[in-house]
Amino acid sequence: MQSAYEYVDVVRPPRLRAGDHVRVVAPTGAPEQAEVERATQWLKDQGLEVSVGPRGLDAADDGDRVEDVNRALRDLSIKAIVAVGAGSGAHRIADDLDFTTAAHLPTLLVGLRECTILHLAFWERAGLAGIYGGPDQSFVAAAFGTEPVVVRAEPDSHTGELTTGGRASGVLLGGDQEQIATAAGWVLPSLHGAILLLEAYGLRPGQIDRQLTMLHRTGRLKGVRGVAVGRYTECGPGNVLDVLRDRLAPLGVPILGGLPIGQGAIPVGTPAMLDADAGTLTIEPAVS
Repeated sequence: MQSAYEYVDVVRPPRLRAGDHVRVVAPTGAPEQAEVERATQWLKDQGLEVSVGPRGLDAADDGDRVEDVNRALRDLSIKAIVAVGAGSGAHRIADDLDFTTAAHLPTLLVGLRECTILHLAFWERAGLAGIYGGPDQSFVAAAFGTEPVVVRAEPDSHTGELTTGGRASGVLLGGDQEQIATAAGWVLPSLHGAILLLEAYGLRPGQIDRQLTMLHRTGRLKGVRGVAVGRYTECGPGNVLDVLRDRLAPLGVPILGGLPIGQGAIPVGTPAMLDADAGTLTIEPAVS
């Protein structure tokens, strides 16, 4: 796929291969043990060697969690960092990541929702692409392969009603809406010329409205070329679609809703083509 952003110097980690060493960490907060065990076993089933971060899985201390991430970044035997857990502490460690090592000896970061702010920080300060998602079958294509990933809109998905028409290209940036709003004015990269990725879990319509309004009023959405909308899960009561339509339509750009994002794994920080007419989001790989 020809990129409209050939000037963007994307740092792509090497693709995963069977036998590679991956490290499971908990940068956002302590996970359930069952989640760690499921992720670890699934990764092993893909032929990967798996280790667990020695400090942060059961610790609330920021220093322990960032040390687990940085130790994995600096260990040349580790090819990917897979984040587990559903805490809200990623923003507390984002400034202390080893961006120099990430830029020169890139390691693949895999994580979703609360890890959005880490993906944004790595892109803003190291140009590092990553994978937004977790261990499942789509992770195999995104992490082991070097072909573009095509995400197709689901006709019956509730956010599918937001789809307009048209096409747009740009670097795909974003993820969890709440984390994007948290990153504004800090580690949120410029979205000028980007495709904005949005999804959310557990937000009330008033929160969705307030966060998107703040991004509008502070100019953070200026120059966005298209919007890719995933799932807004357990967001209510109230009509979430009305809020999203009201806040996104004034951008005047192609919008593609109904994407199965928030489940599965896709590249972020790489050039993408949004085709609202065809209902597809085609994303260049995060790995080389």
